[in-house]
Amino acid sequence: MAELRNLVLVLGDQLDLDAAAFDGFDAAQDTVWMAEVAEESTHVWSSKPRTVMFLAAMRHFTLALREAGRPLHYTRLDAVDNRGSLAAQLGTDIARLRPRRLVMTAPGDWRVLQALRGVARAHGLPLDVREDRHFFCTVREFAAFARGCRPLRMESFYRAQRRRHGVLMRGDEPEGGRWNFDDCNREAFGACDPGALPRGPAFEPDAVTHEVIALVNQRLAAHPGRLDAFAWPVTRAQALEALQRFVTQRLPLFGRFQDAMWPGDPWLYHAQLSAALNLKLLDPREVVAAAVAAYRDGAAPLASVEGFVRQVLGWREYVRGVYWTRMPGLAEANALQAQEDLPAWYWSGDTDMACLRDALAQTLNHGYAHHIQRLMLTGAFALMLGVQPRQVHAWYLAVYVDAVEWVELPNTLGMSQYADGGLMGSKPYVATGRYIQRMSPYCRGCGYDPAQRTGERACPFTTLYWDFLMRHEPMLAANPRMAPQLRHLQRLDPAQRQAVRERAQAIRRGAVGPPWQLALDG
Repeated sequence: MAELRNLVLVLGDQLDLDAAAFDGFDAAQDTVWMAEVAEESTHVWSSKPRTVMFLAAMRHFTLALREAGRPLHYTRLDAVDNRGSLAAQLGTDIARLRPRRLVMTAPGDWRVLQALRGVARAHGLPLDVREDRHFFCTVREFAAFARGCRPLRMESFYRAQRRRHGVLMRGDEPEGGRWNFDDCNREAFGACDPGALPRGPAFEPDAVTHEVIALVNQRLAAHPGRLDAFAWPVTRAQALEALQRFVTQRLPLFGRFQDAMWPGDPWLYHAQLSAALNLKLLDPREVVAAAVAAYRDGAAPLASVEGFVRQVLGWREYVRGVYWTRMPGLAEANALQAQEDLPAWYWSGDTDMACLRDALAQTLNHGYAHHIQRLMLTGAFALMLGVQPRQVHAWYLAVYVDAVEWVELPNTLGMSQYADGGLMGSKPYVATGRYIQRMSPYCRGCGYDPAQRTGERACPFTTLYWDFLMRHEPMLAANPRMAPQLRHLQRLDPAQRQAVRERAQAIRRGAVGPPWQLALDG
């Protein structure tokens, strides 16, 4: 056997033939290493759709590698010699393949990076970690920006990104004379339903994906979620088709209705591109360019295109920078000292709250919910209930097909749970059931009344909102953005406050089943 120069490590979210890890690749001297391991589905109780998304995309990527003539050492989940973790499998394969060096693109998970560095040290091998080029901004560039920006807000970063990359700019000024069209992008569908929506991209599983589905149903049978509706893009070609269909069919109304919710329809006008982006089947530059081209061609209005670009060029890049400049401490953040357990029904969807029942059902069936469902339904309920942030983080990382820790953890702990104390968000995102009533028809089919804060028919969102304000009143009083809510709180007399506290405690007793760790152990 010829001496192996480089063992090129490729993780499940690095499925790009042009990744930095392949720079200088020589098929005569180098080999690609990939592994499906149980730990990546069990360190959090990963849902079946999420696991299938990763494994199916990985197996299709092996076909592209072979077509490109790149030697590959690949371990399947059901291989008899599978060691169960990336570190253990890599250690075993190093002993067999005996490379002189390990090469990889920077991973998207702090835990994985530390584990692979540990393997390299244990075997006395250099580990060449290369920049992930699938971003507009490097971690070093973000760190430099962050040092000069206090407070570190996404909007400031987003504007700097627009200027730097010349996206939606007219010289030095933003297209349309405004940086942000968010106030144009908050419409609900109203009393009427959304009408005839364009059919979202659905990709019938091929033989490779069917094989993965069967494997996951067998090996991870106890994990949450269903696979009979799995139709995500798992190849580069499918991802490009999904991008084209979004831009032509749904981008024009994306901005206007991006915050709206509707029962039984998980997709609405959303892109369904985040999973493909995060697995590197798409490059964010081509995604932004396609959206901007639609505006230039008159096929999509500026408000929609700017709102979409802000998610990709702004928020996505911002949360990655926050993750890598704040880890590992960010994972332990708990500014509100929340200690409740996550309700067991987050894993099953078995709740009598219509909005959460629908959002959880689509999450478990499809591995997907859009940003308002994540922020203002599942996230806001956990925040106001007082759930320990790491439990919320573990749930989000487990259930969504687009969840890679660099993007999921800051969104959950910072934006959703305010566990970072206001680093990412200028206020906690909390609201009564009235917000849900305004943005959806969920309340029409629910036994709870969003206008009531006490009593058996009081909407749990409404009760917990007022309870949240009372529990954190001293801290919130220092936040100018919370002043209007606190003025309303001050109108509650002692008897009303006590009634809210008692109702909130009853909700907690009824909402929280066995601790989520018991579900993991099972």
